Amino acid sequence: MRTVKPYTREVRAEIDIELVAKSIDFMKRQKAIGKPFFLYLPFSMGHFPNLPSKEFAGKSQIGQFGDKLMEGDHHVGQILDTLKELGIDDNTLVVFSSDNGPQGETAREMGNQATPDMGNSGPFRGELGEATEGSIRTAAIIRWPGKVKPGTTSYAMFSIMDFFPTFAHLIGGTMSIDRPIDGVDQTDVLFGNSATGNRDSLLTFIGANLVAVRWKAWRMYFTDVQPTGIGPQRQPGLFSSSAPMAGYPKIYNIQMDPHEDLQVGALFGWTFGPMFAEVEKYLESVKKYPNPPAPNITSFTSHSRPGG
Repeated sequence: MRTVKPYTREVRAEIDIELVAKSIDFMKRQKAIGKPFFLYLPFSMGHFPNLPSKEFAGKSQIGQFGDKLMEGDHHVGQILDTLKELGIDDNTLVVFSSDNGPQGETAREMGNQATPDMGNSGPFRGELGEATEGSIRTAAIIRWPGKVKPGTTSYAMFSIMDFFPTFAHLIGGTMSIDRPIDGVDQTDVLFGNSATGNRDSLLTFIGANLVAVRWKAWRMYFTDVQPTGIGPQRQPGLFSSSAPMAGYPKIYNIQMDPHEDLQVGALFGWTFGPMFAEVEKYLESVKKYPNPPAPNITSFTSHSRPGG
């Protein structure tokens, strides 16, 4: 057991500085002993409350969110500069990615209710806490000189779960066979050998409930997840409505309609087959490998506890 400091607002504001310093020290120690390394560095930037450090407070002139993004750019630069300083930047795979879309309508800067502490989901609908494209679709930047062609983009369906089997493949590792692995190897996407990759479907959950499935360009919803009411009654994101539908799911073509405004199930009924097939695969898998309990902070039975 070791003593750690309380995670106060003051500590939160400076935490990225400390994390980057420890990360740089770790990389230098690994290089000194000639060993490869895996570094996972989760920044606090972009996640409310966005509390900039003293060095960056007020720098952007557009609020705490802007300040924290400027600080985040600085810290990413420190990591890349260290790789170059150590002479391993051309032999290191760097991934910069988020795990969810923006949050904003339910979060505001502390002490400044007029300034949104938020990002933007662009052409997509929704934010963190929903099951829509705007909630789960994020950008990812991948750098590996000599391996990943610079200046290229891919619209392949790529889940953050795919990094595990992809990295395992790249280092010659093997995957466990005593449990289901939700990710797939996407090495071909990284190397530009496939425009579509090895994934054509993705399931979306809220808690323990399967609420949506994507198959290729199509998304099907089994639950109504949408902002409710108007004006101050409108509750998006984590507080949006999540009610069962009356018998029929909603279907959107997200390639044609990224904001998911036009329901097309009646016109493209044939899509029910492949999407329900993905659901059936999942239902079969949990018979052999049941899901662990989902986090729940509203149920206090003897079999559950907040957070797990």
